[in-house]
Amino acid sequence: MNREIKGTPVSPGLATGVVHVIHVGRDVPTWSVSPEDIPLEIGRLASALNAASEKLAERQRRVAKTASEKDAEIFAVHRLILQDPGAMSAVESAISEQRINAEAAVQTLIKRFEVTMGDLDGDSVRDYASDVSDPWRLVLDMLLERDRADVLSSQSKVVLAASDLTPKVVTFLERDQVLAIMTEKGGRFSHGAVLARSFGVPCVVGIPNLLARLEQGMEVTVDGGRGRIQLRPSAEELALFLELKATADSRRHILNAESGKPAETPDGKRLGVLVNVESVRDFDTFDTDSVDGVGLLRTEFLYLERSTFPSEEEQYRMYRRVVERMPGRPVTLRVLDIGGDKPLPYFETPKETNPALGWRGIRITLQWSDLLRVQMRAMLRAAPAGDLRILLPMVTSIEEIHEIHELFAETRTHLVEHGYDVPENVLVGAMIEVPAALLALPRILDEVDFVSVGTNDLVQYLLAVDRDNSRVASLYEPFHPAVLRALQDVASAGQKAGKPVSVCGDMAGDPAAAILLLGMGFDSISVAPQFVPEIKYAVRRTNSTHARALATEVLDQATTREVHRVLARIRADFDGKVSEREEPAHGATSKQG
Repeated sequence: MNREIKGTPVSPGLATGVVHVIHVGRDVPTWSVSPEDIPLEIGRLASALNAASEKLAERQRRVAKTASEKDAEIFAVHRLILQDPGAMSAVESAISEQRINAEAAVQTLIKRFEVTMGDLDGDSVRDYASDVSDPWRLVLDMLLERDRADVLSSQSKVVLAASDLTPKVVTFLERDQVLAIMTEKGGRFSHGAVLARSFGVPCVVGIPNLLARLEQGMEVTVDGGRGRIQLRPSAEELALFLELKATADSRRHILNAESGKPAETPDGKRLGVLVNVESVRDFDTFDTDSVDGVGLLRTEFLYLERSTFPSEEEQYRMYRRVVERMPGRPVTLRVLDIGGDKPLPYFETPKETNPALGWRGIRITLQWSDLLRVQMRAMLRAAPAGDLRILLPMVTSIEEIHEIHELFAETRTHLVEHGYDVPENVLVGAMIEVPAALLALPRILDEVDFVSVGTNDLVQYLLAVDRDNSRVASLYEPFHPAVLRALQDVASAGQKAGKPVSVCGDMAGDPAAAILLLGMGFDSISVAPQFVPEIKYAVRRTNSTHARALATEVLDQATTREVHRVLARIRADFDGKVSEREEPAHGATSKQG
């Protein structure tokens, strides 16, 4: 077995630790079980069987009480099915003879039931097949639930391995328990990838047949920057990896030394560097004094972490705490942006052929205006605590903005009438992430206080590439000449209208891209906290005239390959300056945050 495997780099960083294979979604993972762990795996199966039987007994009692004893009989039958010695023996044999995990062995049994019964005629036979499979599906659920609970309770730090990179995978465990993530599928700019970078977790995707090569608890090294995985590293390989990690830590120390200083060029041009965050917990992962504010708070994660809709009071407390963590600096809250690959488990949305073009973002909140009103009230109540701003996702028309303004006015009036202290003016901005918003930008700028470009979605809509579809992920290119020209148009329109323009998409986390955006004329960028130090370091060593010249050079390129050639030169220059441990350029201002 080749112990070094290559995938697609998603999130930089170096990590070493033991593997924990997880199942999130429809695919049940299969991994190898070492001979000495076979009894433990059979023990996991027995524990899951007991838990499933207890749950079935509980359901039987509940249905008998609320309906009738006859209706509850099905659960007694299901418990008997789980006691079938033939089925139990088949699952145990699969674990011990094939050396596969309990989840995969149970899934094999379920598929055998479906194939055997599915080939027979008659609806009653097929119904029986479903009855036989259902209790074993519950066993599968118990295995998966207990697996997560066991890791959470152990506080173990692990390298997660999964079939696909989704937001659920990234948030499967507490953030400080995840050393790195590696998956068989997933795009570099998918929602899961964006989260991994935001969390600062090294991540590699696109590793064919990954799970079949792994054993639970196997030691690995992960190089998220180069997309390399080492399985069972030798002592020499591990020593070399730790040496590379020490070098990377030293580089980070150099960059962090200036992270409290402003991102200001030697000739006095300032670029605001703000952060993207998901929750109040994020503020414990970085130095809040080193950033100029929060450029994007993804409020949907307050909803995704729960089993019911958060109340107005819960939202208010969370928003207020965020604003209070950034005294004197702006905090931009994005209105609830669900739909697509961010469904709420307690809010049923229709299955769509193309979710990226479907019911999501502001389209949902305008239609379900009660959701929006509750969130508006919470936001406006928190506004007196600081510089709170509101950002509207997926804007496609002036009518949407007008409708939002009317709802805001009504909500503010209602709050004031009930004695709440609400500022006269809370700044409202629009995200520019669909072509319609680009073409209507001058009129949109007349209606809002600022705009922020969400490049993650803008790229997929401009290039007609679903960023969560691994088949076309290679076509997703933030540095496509058409995307860069669109960005320049946004910056120019903002300057002409005298309105602030920002980029809060993932591409801004690249120091070369930050220099490029500065040269285009953007006022600020918002990035994952881990990228703040190197962006500031790069800006403080680049004259604004040079940045404008680089932007002109990049915009003159006809192909993506030529653009990347220029960007590679910018990055090499930046890396050289870090290696030289260069002192801040003469004349640059200095201010500790």
